[in-house]
Amino acid sequence: MDTETLLARFLRELTPLEPAAVWAHGSLAGGDYQEGRSDLDLIAVLPGRVSPAALWRIAVAHARLRRSPLAARLHCTYLTPSTASDPARSHLTWAHEELFRRPVTPVTRRELHVFGRVLHGRAPAGLLPPVSDRELGDFVLRDQRDFWRPAVEKAPLWLRDDWVDVGMTTFARATVTSREGRLISKREALDLLPDLGAPTEVVDDIRSRRYGDPAPPTEEWTARRARLTRDYLGPAIDALTASCA
Repeated sequence: MDTETLLARFLRELTPLEPAAVWAHGSLAGGDYQEGRSDLDLIAVLPGRVSPAALWRIAVAHARLRRSPLAARLHCTYLTPSTASDPARSHLTWAHEELFRRPVTPVTRRELHVFGRVLHGRAPAGLLPPVSDRELGDFVLRDQRDFWRPAVEKAPLWLRDDWVDVGMTTFARATVTSREGRLISKREALDLLPDLGAPTEVVDDIRSRRYGDPAPPTEEWTARRARLTRDYLGPAIDALTASCA
């Protein structure tokens, strides 16, 4: 089952819930989607509160997609018209094959307004308030300072591919957003990182896993990559947040 087939089936599964809108954001909407490697980041706007019956329907919808190898990467947050405007509010979310709650961040909201892909129903502009440059910039700096900087000190995390990939590209994207008020893709982030002083062998490693077909990394390289990444990101995040204080 390819991406478009999976999306079509997902929309059919949501039909009984009568969503007002279903949108894609992230790489799926922004033009840098890599099938089998990128997440499918979705937002669904339901017509009213998420009742126990609706919650059951959502769980069933995602469970029925599990035969597809891409289904584990399909993540969807469920809003309602009355709750959609608050960026601090947490919403029911299916991600990593489980249900939990998380907010729809200013970055996601800006993505939806700038290049969100309408899969069903109304456009984001009709349901979500706009995000100011100040709100967006404050969020990405706060995220770097309060989430990513403490995470740098947790050494075991950085032995994982996903932490290296997201940590490095998120830093580059936050740098551009905080300074210029615009969003960039992961591909653009990888192009920018060497100019920001990032270790080129780590950048090349991320690029090869996202766009190529590399051999599995050795334990020696995984440990070295973690050290290089942490040694770079700690001071880089400190410098970014200090320069924008």
